[in-house]
Amino acid sequence: MADDNPYAERPNRHPLPPLIFFGCVALGYGLSQVLPPMPASQVLKAAGALALGAGLALVMWASLTLARAQTAVLPHHPARRLVTGGPFALSRNPIYLGEVLILSGLAGIEASAGYAAAAALLVVLVTRFAIVREEAHLAARFGKAWKAYAGRVRRWL
Repeated sequence: MADDNPYAERPNRHPLPPLIFFGCVALGYGLSQVLPPMPASQVLKAAGALALGAGLALVMWASLTLARAQTAVLPHHPARRLVTGGPFALSRNPIYLGEVLILSGLAGIEASAGYAAAAALLVVLVTRFAIVREEAHLAARFGKAWKAYAGRVRRWL
């Protein structure tokens, strides 16, 4: 099984997901400078602040959970353990979910369609260039345990 899987050793050769995230942040900022703002309201700004805070908290919680399990946090290193507790019991990808919340939060706070578009693009890019590879890596390394986990916890929410 592992021999047929190009991601068995590690999911990525380079830390692509952080580059994708920061690229989307830059894109969102750039688009927010050229696109007209969305209608702003206190409710939108408050929802944005909540989403931003929740996203930051989720990224930190998930990163600490991986570090405590003594497995890779960076996506170009092999996983040493399958982590299924903490935020990983709610989503198979809580770090990426947190990053989407961060961009969505910026969209609300700034009333920016640019950040909203960047958040949607982040979902597409991280799914294609990170999650699919990481799931193939985890399947190769953890077999039945991965399959059982993936069967009970959704990819995003």
